[in-house]
Amino acid sequence: MRVLIKLGGTLLDNPESRTALAAELASLPAQGIQAVVVHGGGKQMTRFLAERGVQSEFVDGLRVTSPDVIDAVLKVFAGSVNKQLVSSLVAAGAPAVGLSGIDAALAEAVQMDPRLGAVGRIVKTNPAVLEALVNKGFLPVVACVAGDRMGNVYNVNADQMAVACAAGYSADRLLFLTDVDGVRGDGGTVAPVLTVLDARSLIERGIATGGMQAKLDSACAALAQGVGEVVIAPGAAPAIVARLISSEAVGTRIVKDGR
Repeated sequence: MRVLIKLGGTLLDNPESRTALAAELASLPAQGIQAVVVHGGGKQMTRFLAERGVQSEFVDGLRVTSPDVIDAVLKVFAGSVNKQLVSSLVAAGAPAVGLSGIDAALAEAVQMDPRLGAVGRIVKTNPAVLEALVNKGFLPVVACVAGDRMGNVYNVNADQMAVACAAGYSADRLLFLTDVDGVRGDGGTVAPVLTVLDARSLIERGIATGGMQAKLDSACAALAQGVGEVVIAPGAAPAIVARLISSEAVGTRIVKDGR
């Protein structure tokens, strides 16, 4: 089975949860799971910028990325956050390899909107680099930074990076490990299963907004691009990776239709 696991930056900001997740991820090869990890780091980025007197500005939920911010993107996403996670994975016994979308043109992007500066939209992936690493037994750990063929560097939304990599890698499952229990539907309870139509309805009715709307949009995009199923689940829950791999009903599973 091929699985892509997207880790939110909040989970990685806590050394305890990072260590616990690393131990779980390190056990996947023994279960016959070929895994790729994509991570964010927005919380760490905001803190890094604030410490340097740079105020974070957002448009439609995306961080405006000036030249100063793109330098920080490289230092934080592809630097400290990526290497701290890789170090935890190696300590847990996983042959983890840290990289970004820039490496081997894994993720090529174009500018999304001039108002956002160097924020990119992924237009092409090169899954060969992931294939090469996974087939040799390595665990790729991808930071949400992309580039183009002219040397430009782009800040990319981590959920969108996860979708692009999952689709290019032909993942059977895409797991979004977050700091919420799942997708809350009518009445505020967590929905165990949602179809694409259900997800669109939650967005249209204003029930799923902000970060959860972005997660559902990403989930629907992943399913449309051939990923088998998507799960949004609490990353801090005990043994969460093993439970999701075994198809335990944790969080919210999003599927194409009701079957």
